[in-house]
Amino acid sequence: MSSAAKVLKPRIYVACLAAYNNGWLHGSWIDVEVDADVVRDQVRAMLAASPAAGAEEYAIHDYEGFGAVAPGEYAGLDWVVEIAGFLRERGELGGLVLEHVGGDLEAAKTALDEQYRGQFASLADCFQELTEETVTIPEALRLYIDWEAMGHDAVLGGEVFTIETAFDEVHVFWSR
Repeated sequence: MSSAAKVLKPRIYVACLAAYNNGWLHGSWIDVEVDADVVRDQVRAMLAASPAAGAEEYAIHDYEGFGAVAPGEYAGLDWVVEIAGFLRERGELGGLVLEHVGGDLEAAKTALDEQYRGQFASLADCFQELTEETVTIPEALRLYIDWEAMGHDAVLGGEVFTIETAFDEVHVFWSR
């Protein structure tokens, strides 16, 4: 299994702030499923079991399975569930793309659905394949083509972006 295919199972550790402020550690790990109401019910159950009277406020103190995306301490549960669904569906590569686009979920979906060129051993391999698919290269010129420079120039020109997930595992996306 390539590292980009790694399945993510998002979950959050939600802590009771009333207990925390009184010196007690009280909270629970919650698997972030597809329904925010289920997550809210689990948070309410954790608060109801708090050793602190009148517990109403919570914070996300830890998380797992969110890849490169970090839910903040006070992230909204609807957002957390939406991101978790995306990450369960798209895996680690989805998380890295989401991080690359600054957390913009729609931009990440567009990149993965419409701009993804594929996985290659290097960016040079991508440009060699693309060129060979679109033009016939005379044998006399083949050795003079600098595939690495083509890829480098495309990145500098903003035409592509890459996500490297392992040695010899580069995912290439068109930027335009």
